[in-house]
Amino acid sequence: MSYGPDQILKGAEGTDYERYLRTSELLSLQKGPDTWKHRDELLFAVVHQSSELWLKLCTAEAEQALDYLKRDEIRPALRLFPRMMLSIKYCHEALDMLEQMSPWDYQQVRRALGHGSGFDSPGMNSIRKAIPGLGIEFTRLLAKENIELLQLFVRHTEFEDLYLLAEALVELDERMYLWRSRHFKLVERSIGLKVSGTQGTPVEILARLNSFTFFPELWDIRTEITNYAVAQEGEN
Repeated sequence: MSYGPDQILKGAEGTDYERYLRTSELLSLQKGPDTWKHRDELLFAVVHQSSELWLKLCTAEAEQALDYLKRDEIRPALRLFPRMMLSIKYCHEALDMLEQMSPWDYQQVRRALGHGSGFDSPGMNSIRKAIPGLGIEFTRLLAKENIELLQLFVRHTEFEDLYLLAEALVELDERMYLWRSRHFKLVERSIGLKVSGTQGTPVEILARLNSFTFFPELWDIRTEITNYAVAQEGEN
């Protein structure tokens, strides 16, 4: 096999771009027209496969951020949070494409899924396991500074890095919440509310799962801040 002057990577593909990204292998992962139960199987597969890739990146960044926090390196960890949030954003926005399927067309695609369910998503399960560790390290760093959570927010300019970490955790939590909520409405729009998903889970139960948050203490503190401010005004 001969290589052109600008081709330095080994492989069967025609260019280094294709060799590095393994595009032939990547593009072979979707079913072809001869095996489709419905043509929208390609749309469905592309959305979910690309989302798994974004979640793989999101998990990798979360794990690296966790390593930084374990070494008390807050700023390097903070630089990785926008990557996590953008990864989740892209998964969120990809749901718009799924709404291009009519409810009836989705029923045809659904026949090809077997018992496939978002509950089995490796990417979702990996990021859900990775995120809590970030909160554990935040709590440890808070204790190390010997400051209560309320005072961190009241005196945030004195503890800027730790405060920014708290807000980054809240935003990450919010992005996950919004994505889950968006996914639920997509499911409701596609198959209805008073039915069961591909694994027999009632869609109504999915709605109750939307109330979950990773860092409830960082949401509850908002109420404490408000009450504290009101008390301060009363004293004045």
